[in-house]
Amino acid sequence: MSWTRRSRAALAVCALLVAAAVGCGTGDAGERKNAQAPPAVGRLLDDTDEAGRPYREVREEDAPEIGIEVQPDASGAGWDVRLRLGDFGLSPVGTAPRAVPGRGVARLFVDGRPVAEMRDPEHRLAAGLVPRGTHQVTARLYADDGTVWAVDGEPVECTADITASGSEPAATTSAPGAQMRGGGGGSPDPGGKAS
Repeated sequence: MSWTRRSRAALAVCALLVAAAVGCGTGDAGERKNAQAPPAVGRLLDDTDEAGRPYREVREEDAPEIGIEVQPDASGAGWDVRLRLGDFGLSPVGTAPRAVPGRGVARLFVDGRPVAEMRDPEHRLAAGLVPRGTHQVTARLYADDGTVWAVDGEPVECTADITASGSEPAATTSAPGAQMRGGGGGSPDPGGKAS
């Protein structure tokens, strides 16, 4: 075999390897591109939360669900907050700032004032954040890009009323498993949705 035939054979093998590596004609190049650029999630609305973060509207059947339970902690010096999440996973620190269906963080509010960002379904509220009286504790779901998950123009959130008497927590009213929107109100129905 002469040098010319070997060179042509080597060039043909190289051309085949390069074509396979770039996905030429196989259709997998488009699949890789789609994996890097997922389709848009929901629709951004003009409505915003108190901090100016826009609402991200999703259909009710695609929406995450949240319930909240607030109880005095064992020491009596604070409150234990537990979230019940449906079709939603809390993202770890360092997650890319983009909206992914069913992922994000929960932000916790006491009487409309932000007090914590939750990346875990349990949180301890210090007694100092809940002075004597009745208060509303709200957990609201956000996408990792900071937008508020919303259905029918209302944020996906749940609110529990708690009462602190003196310096120690007293009775609580919680809404475990409920999906309440628009600042709470209403009561959960047997299906776990707010009325």
